[in-house]
Amino acid sequence: MRIYEVTYCMNTENLPRILVIDDELAIRRFLHTVLSSEEFSLHEAENGHAGLAAAAAFRPDVILLDLGLPDLDGIEVIKRIREWSQVPIIVLSVRDRENDKIDALDAGADDYLTKPFGVGELLARIRAALRRSLQEIPEPVFTSNDLQVDLGSRRVTVNDADIALTPTEYDILRLLVTHAGKVMTHTQILKQIWGIAYLEQPHVLRVNVSNLRRKIEADPSRPRHIITEPGVGYRLKQE
Repeated sequence: MRIYEVTYCMNTENLPRILVIDDELAIRRFLHTVLSSEEFSLHEAENGHAGLAAAAAFRPDVILLDLGLPDLDGIEVIKRIREWSQVPIIVLSVRDRENDKIDALDAGADDYLTKPFGVGELLARIRAALRRSLQEIPEPVFTSNDLQVDLGSRRVTVNDADIALTPTEYDILRLLVTHAGKVMTHTQILKQIWGIAYLEQPHVLRVNVSNLRRKIEADPSRPRHIITEPGVGYRLKQE
């Protein structure tokens, strides 16, 4: 019977806890150095079964997951975790095909970074994930730079000027707001806004996002709010 190893650093009670599930020792050492210096409490697992055990035992605030694990595919790990937890999962993988990204996000991952990745971008994605999971908003108002969305009154403003949106445009924006900072795949958006009958009609989504950008972006050709994840979907930037 194989014993799955879980290693972890000394837990500091008030620090955000990060679980790294990756079979590559060099990556785990690199992440340990980077994240420890940023005052995160780091836990490590070398395979999928150990990662699932660690997720249950240590209750991390964010999981960094490799897809190419020796025992379980990372997609399966995501699905099993999603059966009982909504902890943010950021995939770190050498798999760079659009289908791999879409499969991971549709399975329940919150974000996806392709190896090699920049330290600054990784830290920014972790901070965004922590904000989503820990933030307590007393009023349903989302604000990012010049954009403000009041979900209670269905009011959208840019630089304090009211923006008139169609019901569909508002529904798309509302969905992105409620998942701000998280990549939403085309499939996820189409399913929630139009239903499964429209899953093979991505042009409907593209047209509505284009119209939405013209209304809320200072320069629709260089959007600052609704960011395109090529071939995958969209992400509402959270600042």
